[in-house]
Amino acid sequence: MSIPLSVMAHLKSSIVEVKAEENCLAHAFIIAIARVDNVANFTAFRKSRKIRPVVEALLQQTGIDLTRCREILERKRFQEHFRDYKIVVFQGLGCEDIMYEGQVDSSKRLNLLYDEVETHYHETPNHTGAMAKKYVCKAYHKSCGRDVTCL
Repeated sequence: MSIPLSVMAHLKSSIVEVKAEENCLAHAFIIAIARVDNVANFTAFRKSRKIRPVVEALLQQTGIDLTRCREILERKRFQEHFRDYKIVVFQGLGCEDIMYEGQVDSSKRLNLLYDEVETHYHETPNHTGAMAKKYVCKAYHKSCGRDVTCL
């Protein structure tokens, strides 16, 4: 029996639980960007404080509407907007569980975790830790015993 992602998001420190009930995809992006760019409000955003106006400004600026449940298209639009970041969305805690990977060459990687049961997004700053692996080869999306090229 596997543990639901909603429970894992609450328990694991390697997963940032997005508490917003609406626009959770945008909330997850803002939290991930704040972490990657070391923004002063990261801790407040992570605790669901001060983030709502930033999310609303982002949605207004991009013209993205998350109420229509077309998140596959919207992920692509977010990737077009955030060209300085590589967006990777996982639908589980396995290496092979990538459901979206932006075609951007950037060292700034935004890992998001999508919970299909709850239809909700979270951020995984340390996806390797979330999967309880020592190393994950980003090129081949395989877990390995050590930091080597996986074949």
